Amino acid sequence: MDADVVVVGAGLAGLVATAELADAGKKVLLLDQEPAQSLGGQAFWSLGGLFLVDSPEQRRMGIKDSRELALQDWLGSAQFDRESDHWPRKWAEAYVDFAAGEKRQWLHDQGLRFFPVVGWAERGGGLAGGHGNSVPRFHLTWGTGPGVVAPFERRVREAVAQGRVELCFRHRVDDLVKTEGVVTGVRGALLADDGMDRGKASNRDEIGDFEYSCQAVVVTSGGIGGNHDQVRKQWPVDRLGEPPKFMVAGVPAHVDGRMQAITESAGAEIINPDRMWHYTEGLRNWDPIWENHGIRILPGPSSLWLSATGERFGAPYLPGFDTLGTLGAIMRTGYDYSWFVLTQKVIEKEFALSGSEQNPDLTGKDVKLLLSRVRPGAPGPVEAFKQHGEDFVVADDVADLVAGMNRVAGSDLITVDSLTRTITERDRELDNPFTKDIQLTYVRGHRSYRGDKLIRTASPHKFLDAKNGPLIAVRLNILTRKTLGGLHTDLDARVLQPDGTPLPGVYAAGEVAGFGGGGVHGYNALEGTFLGGCIFSGRVAGRAAAAAIG
Repeated sequence: MDADVVVVGAGLAGLVATAELADAGKKVLLLDQEPAQSLGGQAFWSLGGLFLVDSPEQRRMGIKDSRELALQDWLGSAQFDRESDHWPRKWAEAYVDFAAGEKRQWLHDQGLRFFPVVGWAERGGGLAGGHGNSVPRFHLTWGTGPGVVAPFERRVREAVAQGRVELCFRHRVDDLVKTEGVVTGVRGALLADDGMDRGKASNRDEIGDFEYSCQAVVVTSGGIGGNHDQVRKQWPVDRLGEPPKFMVAGVPAHVDGRMQAITESAGAEIINPDRMWHYTEGLRNWDPIWENHGIRILPGPSSLWLSATGERFGAPYLPGFDTLGTLGAIMRTGYDYSWFVLTQKVIEKEFALSGSEQNPDLTGKDVKLLLSRVRPGAPGPVEAFKQHGEDFVVADDVADLVAGMNRVAGSDLITVDSLTRTITERDRELDNPFTKDIQLTYVRGHRSYRGDKLIRTASPHKFLDAKNGPLIAVRLNILTRKTLGGLHTDLDARVLQPDGTPLPGVYAAGEVAGFGGGGVHGYNALEGTFLGGCIFSGRVAGRAAAAAIG
């Protein structure tokens, strides 16, 4: 044996699984096709949000949460309805138990710290038993994505120094080796080294090959979000309409789903391939890291959301409420983009950008820079997009705003009369403290939560009042992100075959396994659950594999 266990994929789930295996005294080879500078995978680029239940941070913000409420929200969002959802549902229940139990303390003991204001993401479709978070649960890691990766990278590097782990970069796995029906190793190609910056495309020059034998393989290779052809192939037309002709990439191109297919060819079952999670508020990055690099706006509730032709979307297709519902509504318009229309007052209070590189204050743990967020003006990265981003239009009046919108879209779909009418109708509703406009009702409701009133929701104001200007329009593109289906696994993270029995010698964790079970989220995610899903499933896989091989 070259190792007790081979872990394929050095993202967050792979690091967690490797750390757990090493702590159990196992010898581990951690393989990744990318160079060493990509250690940590997509988690490094994330905002670092984690789903926690009944945390000290929630209680300090006056939030009453419970395991029962969180499970109600999870199941109402997942809408499990397939025979194959047996294990995904079991994983969902186990994950909520983890989030309401030892998760925070376990992470805290390893050095993770959280921003004190809990975010309220993905509020859902408007019914208590349906999709969405009933209360704020989005806990932002101090240090964002790199801060989430750091404790597990530290544990792995300590194990490297002790001789229990070997990091094998530029090792592209092409096949799982089977001996009498049992997976006993991996083989693949050695790729030439590459000094590219993290996130950039690396070369695929083959300089040799390898084959390693082991007692177990843990697959933690990520999803398909960088492979837009595969995304379109798996797109759920019945729920979301025709796939977009144009999408921006929320992940680098090497997130291509290769290992899903390779594991499937060794006998594994893939379930729920049509379940996926893509964002509707994508911007074309004016300073891209990878090709077609997209950044997501994390919006507050006040922006008017309009179709490509200028019609206003109704509830629950409002900023921050129902991601996939809004995606379906956009695609049913016949166009693959939409618009936000807002004011300078809104962008200063409500706009944030997803990603560690777009939040240098939080990522760098810079308190002085963080305090600049409460001063007048938009946050620096947001202001940079406003000035340089090709999706932004800034104007002093509606006529100039419309001219800019049509220029960005390359069409004449928006008219001055229609946009003026839409904004005027909305503004008239502000003459009273009550309204029939559901979005304004939601805005006032947001401000009843201290965290939103403090940093995330602008006070209600008239968009056509010049003192709140200038007016701003933002073209929103579909942004690819997460795979919600994947390798079918049981509660020990063992990969299952089509007949429901384990594929001997193979475990899976993270996005390649739908974050647990082959689809722990069902049809909808509650946000803050992707990184946590990698952590939880990686921990389960590492501990289960260690126990199985003795």
